[in-house]
Amino acid sequence: MSGSRIHPVILCGGAGTRLWPTSRRNNPKQFAMVIDGFSLFQHAIRLVDAPAFGAPIVVTGTDQRFRVMEQMGRIERAPGAILVEPDARNTAPAVLAAALHLHAQDPDALMLVLPSDHRIPDVDLFRAAVAAASAHALAGDLVTFGIQPVRAETGYGYLELSDPAALLAAMPQSLVGFVEKPDAAKAQAMLEGGRHLWNAGIFLMSVRAVIAAYAAVAPEILTAVDAAVDEARMEGCFVLLGKRGWLQATNISVDFAIMEKCSNLAAMPYSGQWSDLGDWASVWRDGGPDADGNLLVGDSQSFDCRGSLIRSEVPDQMVIGLDLDQMVVVATNDAVLVAPRSSSQRLSMVVKELRRRERSEADHGRRDYRPWGWYESVAVRDGFQVKQIVVSPHQALSLQSHNHRAEHWIILSGNARITIDDSVQDIGAGGYVFIPLGVIHRLENLTDDQVVMVEVQIGSYLGEDDIIRYSDRYARVESV
Repeated sequence: MSGSRIHPVILCGGAGTRLWPTSRRNNPKQFAMVIDGFSLFQHAIRLVDAPAFGAPIVVTGTDQRFRVMEQMGRIERAPGAILVEPDARNTAPAVLAAALHLHAQDPDALMLVLPSDHRIPDVDLFRAAVAAASAHALAGDLVTFGIQPVRAETGYGYLELSDPAALLAAMPQSLVGFVEKPDAAKAQAMLEGGRHLWNAGIFLMSVRAVIAAYAAVAPEILTAVDAAVDEARMEGCFVLLGKRGWLQATNISVDFAIMEKCSNLAAMPYSGQWSDLGDWASVWRDGGPDADGNLLVGDSQSFDCRGSLIRSEVPDQMVIGLDLDQMVVVATNDAVLVAPRSSSQRLSMVVKELRRRERSEADHGRRDYRPWGWYESVAVRDGFQVKQIVVSPHQALSLQSHNHRAEHWIILSGNARITIDDSVQDIGAGGYVFIPLGVIHRLENLTDDQVVMVEVQIGSYLGEDDIIRYSDRYARVESV
């Protein structure tokens, strides 16, 4: 590997609609999918947790920035920076923003661009592949990583190499070109031809080469993103990219914007296990089905089932599969999916239709994450709502009031400092307070343990936008 450290850039956007109902807009798959006790995002951070790599730069959206911090804190890792996009603009602007940010610090830096929602279990093999590709990247090549295909997959793009023997090479190879997601016949022909790799969306490049590529083939994106970086403001470890410039950037992938138009390309073959966990069929494959082809997750049971995924995400809810064949059953606390495994990739259409029907379940589960912890709606009826609220150690809700609801707080565990108007009191497990409509209040957790409480809201309107903030340590101005 080169003498200088490689800077990982973790792309942490997207909603993962093909993994609904687990993945939603307010809890996308990189945070929602847990494997071996870690989310996919945490796996990506751990993948580059080695002396050869610098602190990761994470590119994410406004809604997920605190989630990034919370998940990194859980595994005791600190970001180099968190670049916050004012609006989703696909991967081309995101990659360039990271390159410009790094260039200001080190014009000779190498950047390793990684999706946050892929699974690469062989850490040592992957790091060795990155090391093998670093010389080409330092020389100015845009190195893209390709996965040796094991089936005729129609859900991935492909990389075409000139020589079948190159698929087994241990160094970057000449890249003939990119192939978009093929139909079944073309995918089978490419698999049999032996000259194609799956396009993993992983890149190793110098920041100089990246910026030069945008200047040559996508100057309008460079102008827009450069303005967004210039307009950026710091807020703790967050780099809030400027909205005016950012909104002028084209919504396009980095493959379409520059990779398919550049000549200084190389492909690094990777022979290890890899999955983008893009749909429930890929989750079933990656999870290692049993002798009957079944993958059981959570409190689930199988009776005479074959080739099926049965997944319960609710601790006190058992899911039974009987005589299922090649099926997917996923149960969350507010939705249940039942579908043929072969229909997994059609879930994006289902989510789009749910949005058209104005079903909140399309994008929001019952649990919502906040910079201070999370809450989960337990029951919602006319005139009242019951929530479980968990406040992380040393975090606090904003100082706030409501125009349309009163609240009852019951502390279940931990010790909370509660402000109600001018009164401040510490309340432990079993304690209770009432907050009348319009009264200014706040809960703080000053301890090393979580505070868990039940909140009962009573009022004519119970929306999350019924809030007036007077003070907030997270500098939030929106009503969340």
